[in-house]
Amino acid sequence: MDLTAYRKNIEPDEIGHEMYKLMAELYPICRSITGNGLRASLAILRKHLALDIHEVPTGTAVFDWTIPNEWNIRDAYVKNNRGDRVIDFQKSNLHVVNYSIPVRAKMGLEELKKHLFTLPEAPEWVPYRTSYYNETWGFCLAYKDLLGLQEGEYEVCIDSSLEAGNLTYGECYLEGSNEKEVLVSAHVCHPSLCNDNLSGIALALFLAKSLSGLSLQYSYRFLFIPGTIGSIAWLSLNQDRISKIKHGLVLVGVGDQGKFTYKKSRRGNAEVDRAAINVLKHSGKEYEVRKFDPYGHDERQYCSPGINLPVGCFSRTPHAEFPEYHTSADDLNFVRPEYLSDSFAQCLSILYVLENNRRYLNLSPMCEPQLGKRGLYRMIGGPKDVGVEELPLLWVLNLSDGEHSLLDVSEQSGLDFERLKRAADALVQNGLLTVLGD
Repeated sequence: MDLTAYRKNIEPDEIGHEMYKLMAELYPICRSITGNGLRASLAILRKHLALDIHEVPTGTAVFDWTIPNEWNIRDAYVKNNRGDRVIDFQKSNLHVVNYSIPVRAKMGLEELKKHLFTLPEAPEWVPYRTSYYNETWGFCLAYKDLLGLQEGEYEVCIDSSLEAGNLTYGECYLEGSNEKEVLVSAHVCHPSLCNDNLSGIALALFLAKSLSGLSLQYSYRFLFIPGTIGSIAWLSLNQDRISKIKHGLVLVGVGDQGKFTYKKSRRGNAEVDRAAINVLKHSGKEYEVRKFDPYGHDERQYCSPGINLPVGCFSRTPHAEFPEYHTSADDLNFVRPEYLSDSFAQCLSILYVLENNRRYLNLSPMCEPQLGKRGLYRMIGGPKDVGVEELPLLWVLNLSDGEHSLLDVSEQSGLDFERLKRAADALVQNGLLTVLGD
């Protein structure tokens, strides 16, 4: 079965619910850029998908960076003088600054406050903070709870370790009919945060599951990596493979109710950029297209000047543009199965365009060929439909000069890619077109 046939049989709503279930299973785990929480999460993904797990040792040089020490945490709390846990890692892993060094100490409230982080503008929410490359410690809590802390002595405990280990990432490779690759990347380093980025993880996994076993033109490489350092490590350790990547997408923030947002690759007019914009344009959904900038997610590594891969970023509401971003409010109530399924359908359509974007040669280019005697009018419906469906046939015939791809035809005509693909298939079957190679 190819991707065209598969898309006719899928139930996106059902997949959206399955994606949500996976997110709910992953949600409680404390993840970071290294450590056992990351491994546990990848082990869950591995139940759904053939995933190769890679370990990169601490101290490994990856371009200008070095793989850091591995961080693991077992427990953390702040107790008041009555022995009550006023801040408790067991209630939410966001309560500890991610990558906090081990601490066992007693201190007064004034000293403790130097290590506390809150959001006064959102007093009910716990912020998410990290200290990956700066050895320190801290706790995060709701601002309303900070106001409730009384003067007195507090017991502080962070039962963590920061020592030589490994950076872990997952990789799934699906072989197509040629070795040119589509790269799909999602960061897996955030703890209990749903839109950023359990949603991206779930979308990448279900796209990979959907493509597994299909007859594909391209090969596909799915990366489940810790943000920034993970993409840098993969690129550094796989420099011999970079030239094979023809298209790429970073998936993040795809489970909220916001409009679709596509951020172009550094190249600006790469085929994946054009495919994504084309799909969103014809989706009937609200969307926004943004130019590349060197701030955001792992697209900034894939699009760094020495690498410059054609990798865009697909999301709904972009990072830091929804109030719940990097807070405890980015929970399972913030994302919905219907938004996940919609994101899945749009991404699958982008891959469909990439898979089927071919150049054709018109084998009867001297004026219009007679379509009626070949039964093409009957293929496309009765007289009422001729004016609608005749147009894709004529556009494909006219621009099939060996220079224009089907995506070119869609952009120039304003017609939906899938309608043009059906027209091209009919013309090939009737001996009026031939498919050209790259």
